[in-house]
Amino acid sequence: MFKQYPPSIIDVEASGFGAKSFPIEVGVVRYDGAKICRLIRPLDEWAHWDESAEALHGISRSNLLSHGNNPVQVCRELNEFLGNTVVYSDGWVVDHPWLIKLFAAASMDMTFSCRALDYLLSEDQMALWHDVKDDIVDSLNVRRHRASSDAMVIQQTFIETKRLSTLPKSDFAAVAK
Repeated sequence: MFKQYPPSIIDVEASGFGAKSFPIEVGVVRYDGAKICRLIRPLDEWAHWDESAEALHGISRSNLLSHGNNPVQVCRELNEFLGNTVVYSDGWVVDHPWLIKLFAAASMDMTFSCRALDYLLSEDQMALWHDVKDDIVDSLNVRRHRASSDAMVIQQTFIETKRLSTLPKSDFAAVAK
């Protein structure tokens, strides 16, 4: 595995928020700007559905059944797209288990590693993160909470907070207020 800049970002949308939830969409923005986003057709044993999660991402179960991709195909495409690289998640504590559930259902191993984005962020970046992210959402006019949009916003937020955190301390202090 090798380091890339900016980092590849992954985001996963799910059927709910608890342990019984399952992945329904995965989006990745790779270090080179290439993107992939796939809806995932639920397996029969994936029954948990949370209406409040659906209200957040706007993906219905019927849409997944009609337009979702087979989990095996999604895993193959993710492995091909990411290869032997590292991908980062700002919600690793939930995204990583959902990826594990997806790949286990497909009886496949991930060729890539998924790590928490926090490991890459400096304290200065963390201090700027939420304000910068809000500005990026506004500037990109992102109106939907979906995996591909979220991954793009996260990557752009990383890039901008990195840039701002390298400013001279006097300039950084003005931005961080």
